[in-house]
Amino acid sequence: MTQPQDRAEHATALGADLVGDQAPAGVENALDGISQTMARLRMMMGRRFMSRIALSRMSEGHGMELSHFDVVKVVSHASRGQEVTVGVIAEQMRIDPSRASRVVADLVRRGALRREASQADARRTIVTLTPVGEELLYHFEAVRREVIGQTVEDWSADDIIQFETLFDRFIRGLECRGTLLAKEAGDKI
Repeated sequence: MTQPQDRAEHATALGADLVGDQAPAGVENALDGISQTMARLRMMMGRRFMSRIALSRMSEGHGMELSHFDVVKVVSHASRGQEVTVGVIAEQMRIDPSRASRVVADLVRRGALRREASQADARRTIVTLTPVGEELLYHFEAVRREVIGQTVEDWSADDIIQFETLFDRFIRGLECRGTLLAKEAGDKI
């Protein structure tokens, strides 16, 4: 376990907002609690239980795999800001481009994705969702919303709204911090 002085120095190095030489009362314990909760969340997400529930609720013989859901989600999310290529999918999922290409090809065969010429550069091929892909995405999102809704069903409306606001703020900050740390590490993270 890190000593309090070391933790304060570490927090300062990471840009924490400390008052004087000390963090406000309870902040160190709260930071430890957040870290432990994130570890638990990571373990749950690693088991991919929401995607597994979504797969289990599909009709028999669908042949879909977790990687299919992942690619559909990446295409949907990434397409909001850019044209999506197999390379973008591989980068976002941190998988080998050949693996991304195989999953994309399978989803094209299943009618969930479509390959098209890029509007920016006709030599490039981009990947877009079809209505079947949008239906898969809707199915996954419905399961996720159901699980989250059941998890917070005994919370007040104010608690749910406040949690969403703070959780989004935290994740955005973590994404920014991760980007900065990756650049400092030469994108080796």
